Amino acid sequence: MRLIFLCCLASTAVADTFPVRPTDQVLDRAAMLDAVIGETHEFFDGGRSFFSVSGSYSYTYADGGIAYGTWAMPADGRDGIICTTFRHGFSRCDRYVSNSDRLVLITESGDRFPVRTATGAGN
Repeated sequence: MRLIFLCCLASTAVADTFPVRPTDQVLDRAAMLDAVIGETHEFFDGGRSFFSVSGSYSYTYADGGIAYGTWAMPADGRDGIICTTFRHGFSRCDRYVSNSDRLVLITESGDRFPVRTATGAGN
């Protein structure tokens, strides 16, 4: 667990640079727990992500491959940020915002990925 926390600290050092738009509403911690944690989200390329309430994470690619890891929200109170550490060692942090009633994942480099809650997904 300590390794995950340290990875998140290193990754979130630049997390304030997430490029948000004036129309973006950054999700606070309560909104993250409601809209992201325990939900399966589908991306427009067919991939699906799942942040388990237990702290595990999985991303299922459109071709059926799965990447596993763990997630954590930074303890410093920055809203909308969630950090994922994959089993193969890669880690990243993303920010979730709401824009025009749509949930959007923003990477630190500014890439935007609209997501929708998957229906009938076997979490």
